[in-house]
This record gives sequence, C-alpha cells and structure tokens, in this order.
Amino acid sequence: MNRQRILVVEDEKPLLMAIQKLLEIQGYVALTATDGAEALELMEETQPDLILADVAMPHMNGYQLYERVRADPRWALVPFVFLTARALDSDVRYGKELGVDDYLTKPVDPEDMFAVIRGKLQRAQQIAQQSVHFASSTEPGPRALTLGKLCVDPGQHRVWLNGKPVKLSATEFTLLEYLARQAGQLASPQEMVKVTHGLDADHVEAGALMRPLIRSLRRKLGYPVGDTGCIENVRGVGYRLIPPAD
Repeated sequence: MNRQRILVVEDEKPLLMAIQKLLEIQGYVALTATDGAEALELMEETQPDLILADVAMPHMNGYQLYERVRADPRWALVPFVFLTARALDSDVRYGKELGVDDYLTKPVDPEDMFAVIRGKLQRAQQIAQQSVHFASSTEPGPRALTLGKLCVDPGQHRVWLNGKPVKLSATEFTLLEYLARQAGQLASPQEMVKVTHGLDADHVEAGALMRPLIRSLRRKLGYPVGDTGCIENVRGVGYRLIPPAD
C-alpha cells in the first residue's frame, strides 16, 4: 500500500524537522522544503497528496506558492493548508479569500493538525475516485446540469463549456454547481460563502471572500479580465449565473 505524501514547506528548520518526524510516526511520507520556490522544484519530481505550508518565507512566501500551485492543472486539486504564526483576523481572512483548504495557526496541537490532514486527504481521495470512475467518459452523465453551452456534472465532478472540459478546483466547482442549480436567480455572498467555505459571515466579509473566487472561476471558464461572462454580479446584492447562449 502506497503511503500518502505530505509536503511541508517551512523555513524554520527545527520546526520543519519536528513536523517531519510527527508525520513519519503517523505513517506518512514527509517531503520537506524551506521556501515556495524549493517546494515547486520538488513537486516537479514528486507530487504530494497534501501541502502544509508556512506563510512568511524567503524567496517565495506561502501565498505566492498557493497561487502557483492552484494555477497549474496538475496540482489544482491537491489540498493546501496554511500553518503559520500569523493569527491576525486579517491574515486568516486573506488566506480564506484565496480559497485555501484550511488555515492552522502556530503553535498547533498535533492532534488538530492530523485531524485536518486526515479530513482533507479523505475528501481529495473521494474526488479522485470519482475522476477515475468517469475517466473514460467524454460525455456528461444523466445527472448533468445543462445550461446553454455550459454543462456541470455533479456526479463526475466535471464541467464543459462549448463542449470542451474545464478544469476547476474543488471550491470553484462547488460554487459553480451551486449557481447552476439556481440559474438566473440571485445568490448573496453570505449564501455562497456558506456553501464554499462553511462560514457564517456578514455581507462585507462574505463579499471579500467571494470576489477572488468569482474572478478565478470566470478566468477558468475562458472569459477575459473585465468580462463577467456568464456569472453576472448585481452590485451590493449578489451574483447569478446566466446560461451561455447556444
């Protein structure tokens, strides 16, 4: 049985070694890097099953690493968790705005860390199994939501636009599916952030979390910067999905 690989990115070497030892005791393969640039080089050779990264690092910080990882289709679905001493609400909020899978603050209880790791790995495995099951399929299944040129298949966890597959992160897919199920209807940022992040937030915080996610989703659907595409926004109210015209 292959052991799951956890990439730990941390510039404080004593802490890096301590986390590595804890992971190995739990039966994981621990990959280590001291900054984001080193982590990307390592990932070209070995793809991790989960990334646990500090934020404040030299050369390439955790936020920059996260954006590079999510921009590459090979790593788009790899769970990414921040582990950092930056515990200010603004720091946590910014990490969530980016769409990171979870955010742990130092010092972290090892049991809490492993609970997050197990949960994220289990979810990633479920998505991977769905992808393998439908890997030979080039057509949407019976549960697919067809909205003009857009097709969202919850069963396959896949999206097509103009007949071409679109690669989305798990969070982006969750948001698009939610909007597709109520196409043409307005969804408030508070509703959306509850679905995508499991958070109860006020209008201001929810809007801050949704804006970068909406921008990323539009870009991946092929709409250029400045074009809202099929995801319209009504200022101060929310967003709605308009089926792309046939």
